[in-house]
Amino acid sequence: MTMLKKINSIRFHFIRAHLHTIYFSLLIIALALFFVYSVFQPGWLSLSAIYLNILLMIVVMTPVSVYISYKYSSDFRDRLTGISILISALSQGRYSARMVGEKRGDEIDQINDKLSELAKKMQDQVRSLQRMAEEKSDYAKKAHQAATMEERQRLARDLHDAVSQQLFALTMMSQATVKLMDKNPVKAREQMEEIAQIALQAQTEMRALLLHLRPVHLSGETLQTGLEKLIDELKQKCQIEFNLELDEEIGLSQSKEEHLFRIVQEALSNILRHSSAEHVHVAVKRKSDEVSLYIQDDGKGFKVNDQIDNKTSYGLKSMKERTQELGGTFAIRSKVGEGTYIDIRIPLEGDEDGKEN
Repeated sequence: MTMLKKINSIRFHFIRAHLHTIYFSLLIIALALFFVYSVFQPGWLSLSAIYLNILLMIVVMTPVSVYISYKYSSDFRDRLTGISILISALSQGRYSARMVGEKRGDEIDQINDKLSELAKKMQDQVRSLQRMAEEKSDYAKKAHQAATMEERQRLARDLHDAVSQQLFALTMMSQATVKLMDKNPVKAREQMEEIAQIALQAQTEMRALLLHLRPVHLSGETLQTGLEKLIDELKQKCQIEFNLELDEEIGLSQSKEEHLFRIVQEALSNILRHSSAEHVHVAVKRKSDEVSLYIQDDGKGFKVNDQIDNKTSYGLKSMKERTQELGGTFAIRSKVGEGTYIDIRIPLEGDEDGKEN
């Protein structure tokens, strides 16, 4: 398969084309010489001379043709590889990427110019999205009271659907267990163990819901400080082992940091409520042209497509929408029994000059 791929490469197409041209030209020359020899029969031309000339031309022209076509196709291939790398960079959100090299003024340079124009348009669109996110953040602060009311209503529904039902089940089971204490101690012990498990689940559910009651805004703190406080608080209250990995200088605007902080809150809330994880890893890394957020747990996992399509999957949709508002990319991978991995990339367009207020 590898050999077939090499044979079908552009370089070998060039070599074959040059060899076809050389051998076809030699065929024409040979036919012309044989015609002169058979019709005019000049004394200076003989059959051995014709064969010798053709053989010499084959021996000389074949390696020369291979060398020239190899050198020319190398440059052509490198330029096409550069275009492929540029397209790959644009697909990954690196809209500032450009091809470098000498301009030839040919069709490949025209393709490069069109890709550069497309990259600039995409770069401008990301900046527009981020400006809209900044403006939306200002509007959100003004509409904070209405948003708080909506959040309280959602939390009330979650409390009723989850914790309230679990507490009701605890009440019923504890009353039944009291009656069994004397009659059937073994059965009563089994029910007590089940009561303890339901109580632990209700406690975890409550902690997850309390995450939503934390301030949405960082209140002047940096993203690093806010995440460190959040993780320290969870370490004290949960049996999950948290690992936080942060770059010292991220350099995002306040609005973007608040969006990322809220995304982490939402992700950790989902982990506490649904994953049954023992280990959680959160990493925020800054690269030259983007900030990446990784969140990984070793919980029970789920079918991603089913959750994304589920209308009640508020948390995943909220994280994805917040990422898109920043012009970023949101990817989630999960498999039942193998945990969940969230990968978020935010381009740094508009943040090169430092933090915005």
